[in-house]
Amino acid sequence: MTSAPGNKPIVKICRKALYLSLAVPGFWLATACHSQKKSKFTSKNISWAEIDTFFTPPPSLAGDLGSFRSPLEFYNGEKVTSAGQWPARRREILEKWHGMMGEWPELLTNQELKIIRSEQRENFTQHTVRFNWLPGQETEGYLLVPQDLKAPAPAVITVFYEPETAIGIGGKPNRDFAYQLVKRGFVTLSLGTKETTENRTYSLYYPSIENAQLQPLSAIACAAANAWYALSRRPEVDSSRIGITGHSYGGKWAMFASCLFDKFACAAWSDPGIVFQNDRESINYWEPWYLGYHPKPWRKRGLITAENPAYGLYPELIKQGYNLQELHALMAPRPFLVSGGSEDPVRQWIPLNHSVAVNRLLGFEKRVAMTNRPLHDPNPESNEVLCRFFELYLK
Repeated sequence: MTSAPGNKPIVKICRKALYLSLAVPGFWLATACHSQKKSKFTSKNISWAEIDTFFTPPPSLAGDLGSFRSPLEFYNGEKVTSAGQWPARRREILEKWHGMMGEWPELLTNQELKIIRSEQRENFTQHTVRFNWLPGQETEGYLLVPQDLKAPAPAVITVFYEPETAIGIGGKPNRDFAYQLVKRGFVTLSLGTKETTENRTYSLYYPSIENAQLQPLSAIACAAANAWYALSRRPEVDSSRIGITGHSYGGKWAMFASCLFDKFACAAWSDPGIVFQNDRESINYWEPWYLGYHPKPWRKRGLITAENPAYGLYPELIKQGYNLQELHALMAPRPFLVSGGSEDPVRQWIPLNHSVAVNRLLGFEKRVAMTNRPLHDPNPESNEVLCRFFELYLK
């Protein structure tokens, strides 16, 4: 069994997954083991069979749609029964959510990434870049470009609290997605809300934090769309092969960006909490920096209680029965991976089954994938699958 330099052989991943499935109660990981087939799985020779099982829920959850409202039903109750009806329903979902979260300002389609400085690291060049990710709001990030690149090449935008963690400078382990992907031949652009993370406002506010006209989670999704345009203009990059990924806060960011902006070719969301859940403190869409924006003074951070209620849009979304399976469906037929941890356990296949159903109506299978690990933190095994997901769909 061969593997790309620096990558663990897939058989080791499978053994670890098997161990966890036995040792951790309730833990399930769709392993990529196929004991009767010895196919090579490297960055240069990707076998579908090696990751096929990540696209299949366990039998007990297959087809289980739970109580989530079907994306294949117009808001007036009319059913979507053919692929030809889906564009109208998709447009209805997109317009409804933009209407609730706030309409995006005109996207910045013609700007370039301005290179501030460059340095050589290992087998890639690291550029510090600057651009406007919202009108009048500038940011800096890192553009990583492999040596000996055959342009135009695939690219991935990575998003997190700050841009250094994803390029492997500081931060907790296994969150260095931009670094791992550039080592595999991708151009990567690492972004983060560093300034607002430091001042604990955590997001972007347009036009201002005193009078935001967008829910902040939609604002950072808009910023990612502007980043897509800036990155797509780079001569090294194939604009038809740009993905996005992030972990936790970055997972929420990547999810909303890829669902609301269809130029992202595919996406991987690492344990964001893919649907609303009021009993998990980390699935905190109600906070004012996500979907519960309200003018300061802000509510005390934490779970919703009678003494500490949620404000703004979020309680209205819950009251009216909205949930994020509708946004997931906007990805179809673009592929996406949920790299699940403590906030996205295997039961999250229930909302994901709605996206499976949409893809099936459109004539597509194997477009929705999920891995599961017991802890919130990414680990080498989950990251291996995440990187290979991008290799499969962008390379």
